[in-house]
Amino acid sequence: MTIRITGPQRKAPRLSGVVRLIVAAVVTTIGLILLALASDVLVDWLWFSSVGYLQVFWTTIGAKVAVLVAVWTATGLVLWVNGALALRFAGKGSTLVAPASLWPATGSAPPDPFAQWRDHLPWRVIVAGGAALLALLVAAAEVGYWGIFLRFLYQVPYGAADPLFSKDLGFYLFSLPAYVLIKNWMLLTLVLSALFAATIYWAHGDIVYDIHQRSMSPTVIAHGSALLGLLLAVKAWSYALDRYLLLYGDNGVVVGASYTDVHVGLPALWFMIGLSLIAALVAWANLRARSYRLPAAAVMLVVAGTLSLSSVVPTLFRQFFVKPSELELEKPYIERNIALTRQAYNLDKIAAKPFAAEQRLTLKTLDANKATIDNIRLWDWLPLSDTYAQLQEIRTYYKFHDLDVDRYWLDGSYQSVMLSARELRSSLLPPNAQTWVNRHVLFTHGNGAVMSPVTRKSTEGLPLFYLRDIPPVADGGPNVHEPRIYYGEEADNYVIVKGSTPEFDYPKGKDNVYADYDGTGGIPIGSMAQQMLFAYYFNDPNLLLSNYITPRSRIMIRRNIRELVPTIAPFLRLDHDPYLVISGGRMFWIQDAYTTSSYFPSTPAVPDFDLNYIRNSVKVVIDAHHGTVDFYLMDTADPIAATYGRIFPELFKPFAAMPADLQKHIRYPEDLFLIQARLYQAYHMEAAEVFYNREDLWQFPRQPGGGGISVMSPYYIIMRLPGEPRAEFFLMVPMVPSRRDNMIAWLAARCDAPDYGKLIVYEFPKEKLVYGPFQIEARINQNTEISQQLTLWNQMGSRVIRGANLLVIPIENSILYVTPLYLRAEQGHLPELKRVIAAYGEHVVMKETLGEALSALFVEPGGPRPASGATEDLPAGSPAASQAREALDRYNQAVERLKSGDWKGFGEQFDAIRGPLEEMNRHSTGH
Repeated sequence: MTIRITGPQRKAPRLSGVVRLIVAAVVTTIGLILLALASDVLVDWLWFSSVGYLQVFWTTIGAKVAVLVAVWTATGLVLWVNGALALRFAGKGSTLVAPASLWPATGSAPPDPFAQWRDHLPWRVIVAGGAALLALLVAAAEVGYWGIFLRFLYQVPYGAADPLFSKDLGFYLFSLPAYVLIKNWMLLTLVLSALFAATIYWAHGDIVYDIHQRSMSPTVIAHGSALLGLLLAVKAWSYALDRYLLLYGDNGVVVGASYTDVHVGLPALWFMIGLSLIAALVAWANLRARSYRLPAAAVMLVVAGTLSLSSVVPTLFRQFFVKPSELELEKPYIERNIALTRQAYNLDKIAAKPFAAEQRLTLKTLDANKATIDNIRLWDWLPLSDTYAQLQEIRTYYKFHDLDVDRYWLDGSYQSVMLSARELRSSLLPPNAQTWVNRHVLFTHGNGAVMSPVTRKSTEGLPLFYLRDIPPVADGGPNVHEPRIYYGEEADNYVIVKGSTPEFDYPKGKDNVYADYDGTGGIPIGSMAQQMLFAYYFNDPNLLLSNYITPRSRIMIRRNIRELVPTIAPFLRLDHDPYLVISGGRMFWIQDAYTTSSYFPSTPAVPDFDLNYIRNSVKVVIDAHHGTVDFYLMDTADPIAATYGRIFPELFKPFAAMPADLQKHIRYPEDLFLIQARLYQAYHMEAAEVFYNREDLWQFPRQPGGGGISVMSPYYIIMRLPGEPRAEFFLMVPMVPSRRDNMIAWLAARCDAPDYGKLIVYEFPKEKLVYGPFQIEARINQNTEISQQLTLWNQMGSRVIRGANLLVIPIENSILYVTPLYLRAEQGHLPELKRVIAAYGEHVVMKETLGEALSALFVEPGGPRPASGATEDLPAGSPAASQAREALDRYNQAVERLKSGDWKGFGEQFDAIRGPLEEMNRHSTGH
């Protein structure tokens, strides 16, 4: 018997178990992702159906799917082709090519880590799966740009061209962003293809890179040269796009293409386009030569050209040629920057008018501007919000999110009011009441609103309520027939309505009042399938197990305005302050929405906003009870809004379709006005020389605040413009020269029809000193009587609170300054309006009411102000004594009328004093 002894046999490792585990993990992960996506899509479909914007949903979903499929397919195909080519040619190179090899002293080759696996791996599956997975990751990252591609496909021409390339501005708003995205995708895909193919070559030994050897096969060099040629060709296109990106530069003097950009940067980019194409041809030529030198030389040539022509040469040119004659050379480009910036922000539509800044205000003038005087805002947001919270929140779970300023016709007069919705925040319920039933079934809605005039106060210094309590009581304000608020600014979770138990409506003494929802808001959740869907979506099994849900129940989601509106129209940018409107006995929210872009040429971007083009093209109205949302198109000339109108033909309604009463409450939005005011500080200078020297730069006024110095914010006000027949609602802000405090102008936006949206700037004479807010504040602080009184109050257990803004009130061609003063106990939270400080010209006064303050300012000390004992020296029964008593009576009546705010009565009584005084003068002189 012969026994053969052999060496150990090398067996291929078993891979089936590992592969099964990997496949199972991948399938499970994909299944969970698809399940989550499916639940999101189903919930979105149900929600969009409930709010009536299903067409928007399908268009958005279709765009996302189209981008995903297109990018996934294209990327996967490119990756797969490169991977398949690498797999086909891997291991077939004749010899490894390397500039140098470092072998161990033993002379043996290093061990191949893939030797035992290479021939047993399912390479075709790996290549296809790897390409699909990488492509999916790339496509998922690109899906978020679906809006850019839709705007590109449906773009509307702007109707004006840029002066450098003579292209319609719509090219920059719609086409250029899409081209940049496609270019970036192509570069990324080619780099990933090179890495993908290199990994396969490395696994097959065609690329060796370790401490012993650095080499690659001729096949790898050929494949790499082909990809490098494609990369350089795309880079040539990238340089072609960079020509247009010159319009977004900023050298500190010019925003946009400067003299250096046009005369050096632009030719350099053309040169780089040609150089990149030549380098691409050199790389493709290396498919035959298969050398290291040609691709390396091509890359180095492009890199060297980029570094020198994009930075070194332009810097030297600007420093030694442009700087010595900068204004002369840059003047046409500064003019382009000014013109396009004014166009992008609608600054070119601001009407400039002179403002004489005279000192001719009289009581008769004030009487003629009674609407302005009666609407000077004495209540600031912070103290009034504290007062609202103390007096009108009623229960701890109610919350006033913020206060809004609006105007209403009340008792036949146009009045500025402050109002706030009493919303419910279920998270403020006591800890032991934080149950699922309370948060989602019982406590579902807020109730009513509070409204008060901006000027009037009670004898205790508290606001007078036009609208108050629960249920709402109208005391001079508009009636509210449907006070329940299901959608607002405080809504923070989903709620179930039309359940098996009534909802909490409002407290009444020791008991509570309950009610059933009778609106149309929400999504049906009565079926088991819908309950399962929302239970999975919210990860909340209570939705499946609760007995409170009935076949007629509905679930309200996305109840917060800041979530509701962006879900429907994520392409619109929202103003920071949606505001409450009471109309027809119902409560609505109006949300201003903007169309924006960061691709408007030769225009500076606004800090903190990331845009250089903006239009308030859309007003959004949300019903606080039903949750219905309507988008009204305001600016039909805006090409971005017109493009969205093409994409979503059922989204926008014409502004004329907005209910007439709601139209009366639209207002110019704060964010847009603030952006325009910021830009206008520099871009009101239209002459290039003045702009270059910053000779007339403006800024917002300084004012004391927050324990230091703050910048004045815009504020809403009712006033009558000089020469206009009636008072209007405005948003305005004063302006002062740069690094100075005297006032130079004031900018206002009209909010009332038919002049809504028109901006006016009133400029003061530059040779005349007009006190600015900070200077008036200094005069107030220097007033001995006022400062002593403030110090005394602060030492008596009270805290003095100054108004947030010193209000600048234009009246005729003069300026009046008014600021309120509040007192609050050190341990209290109920500020009281105690004094009004008014300033005019050189005079500053502080009185209990606005009427008294104006009386002190405008009744001249040497004028008709008889004292109580003025008749003592006159003979009793004499005509002079009789006339003196009559004058005194007239004067006292005039003061009483002034204190009560009756300006017309004050003027009548004041004019009536003239007769008795003339009679006294006639008797005393004998004429």
